[in-house]
Amino acid sequence: MTSVAETQVNKAYLWMICLVATLGGFLFGYDWVVVGGAKEFYEAHFEIYGDGMEKLKGWGTSSALIGCIVGAVVCSFVSDRFGRKRLLILAGILFGISAVGTGLAGSFSAYNWFRIIGGFGMGIALNVSPLYIAEMSPSKMRGMMVSVNQLSIMLGVLCAQIVNWQISLIDSKMPVDATPEIIAQHWNGITGWRWMFGVEAIPAVLFFVLMFFVPESARWLMKKGRNEEAHKVFTKLGGKKYADAEIVEVGSTLPEEEIGVVRFSDLIEKHVFKVILLGVFLSILQQWCGMNAVFYYAADIFKAAGYNLKAMMLNIVVIGSVMVLSVFVVMALVDKVGRKKLLLFGCVVLTIVYIAIASCFLTGTLGLPVVLLTLVCVSVYSFTLAPLLWVILSEIYPNRIRGAAVSIAATAHWVANFILTYTFPSVNKSLGEITLPNGQPLGMAGVFFLFAVICLGGLLIARKVLPETKGKTLEEIERELYGKS
Repeated sequence: MTSVAETQVNKAYLWMICLVATLGGFLFGYDWVVVGGAKEFYEAHFEIYGDGMEKLKGWGTSSALIGCIVGAVVCSFVSDRFGRKRLLILAGILFGISAVGTGLAGSFSAYNWFRIIGGFGMGIALNVSPLYIAEMSPSKMRGMMVSVNQLSIMLGVLCAQIVNWQISLIDSKMPVDATPEIIAQHWNGITGWRWMFGVEAIPAVLFFVLMFFVPESARWLMKKGRNEEAHKVFTKLGGKKYADAEIVEVGSTLPEEEIGVVRFSDLIEKHVFKVILLGVFLSILQQWCGMNAVFYYAADIFKAAGYNLKAMMLNIVVIGSVMVLSVFVVMALVDKVGRKKLLLFGCVVLTIVYIAIASCFLTGTLGLPVVLLTLVCVSVYSFTLAPLLWVILSEIYPNRIRGAAVSIAATAHWVANFILTYTFPSVNKSLGEITLPNGQPLGMAGVFFLFAVICLGGLLIARKVLPETKGKTLEEIERELYGKS
């Protein structure tokens, strides 16, 4: 269906406001991954190494995710009450506080508290940025525009990896095979890792300032009964005819008695609750498919594959570069091929490649083969499960409860992320100690076999329950999923 929304939209203005919103995604990506490159150094600084330190290692890597969970939960209560814009401004403040505080942390406890504050900002940004973009975009561009947020996330990831790599190179006197005890005595272990976190303050301030120059979501304004303000926003996006058409279309899904109201009972209505469970399932699948373990623990994986510290840092940068390039694939395909086909393709390929990586560890075929297979995983994940979760979540919920419903799925996303990240060192150790019938330890292969099983299960379930939403307005999707005429 081609509407006035697809023919008259002011693309320059749409791109401007969406690019500002995607700075939240950039900050999320930076904050999400910076810990992966810094962990070798702050762990040495805080003396978190040796046997029995698995839980502290997991906590240092995953503490920010507690903040993410809190941020997502808070959004479920306030996103539909206070709007998208104010929450994104708050996220910018939190990112800035976290960047400076983590960089100056004098103890492991202080480090984790500031990471949690940053996590709060991450939970808001990952929740609200794609939601805002989806609500401002016409149907034929929505998949691509929300995917731009994923591109911004990946650029943040790549930026963090490059910053980590370049800062690690400053200390040229540190041996490439340095032990934690040696790292703790060098600049990287004393000061370098602090700059890795502190650099984030620059884009955080930029995001905070620019958010004051973009409008509030027009759909949220209508939900609050502020139709005149919404009409002005729609007019800027595409002119008066476009605004008139959008006001009628959005208004058709907002009964007068429900304007400004979000009730818990709305979330547990039969048709709504089924779709909320779908969002929760997709959120857990995206986390437990294994890629976050690759991002957070890339250094451990490459160490197991036989690389030294400097080679590991470079390999991590290569991973980030592949992720950025892969997002252009989803931007080109998501509104043509569709969400469901791409997601199923991702599950199939990840299952196969995880089995191949596990086989490499079992047979001792390490080094370059492990890196190349890991890059295949990263590439496929980056144009399938990574962006499609947020595209789908921003589309499948009704206008009147979209903010709260997306926040529930985002909370599930962060809980699953925390469980995976916190338990990975312990699970990796436990699986690695399993002995095969031939007497060989399972080692790192056990983790990748586990991820393959999860991806296979996700494939079978998604194939059955996931609807296709490409090319439809948010209001058309709402009427189809919830049986409204």
